[in-house]
Amino acid sequence: MDDVLESGRCAQLLKAIADPERLRIVQCLRSGARNVSEIADSLELEIANASHHLGVLRQSGFVVADKQGRFVVYSLNPKIFVAKPSGKTPNRIELGCCRIELP
Repeated sequence: MDDVLESGRCAQLLKAIADPERLRIVQCLRSGARNVSEIADSLELEIANASHHLGVLRQSGFVVADKQGRFVVYSLNPKIFVAKPSGKTPNRIELGCCRIELP
């Protein structure tokens, strides 16, 4: 049987995002790019914890990082987080193996 869903890859992606703090970070970044301090403050997290979760999200491709001066600014990967043509806020996660609609 062909593995058209790429089950191993899909499971790794789902595992990477299946954490309450990471999902909160995704929600935070839906409104725009932020640095780790802004994310930590917004979600009332320790900077080290926010940085750890951002590292997991970055390594799995959910977020992208852009060095701006002395800060690293994180944003949602537009190849995975897709907005409707009529909107700017991402409302869908496209993993290839599955699609998740966001409220």
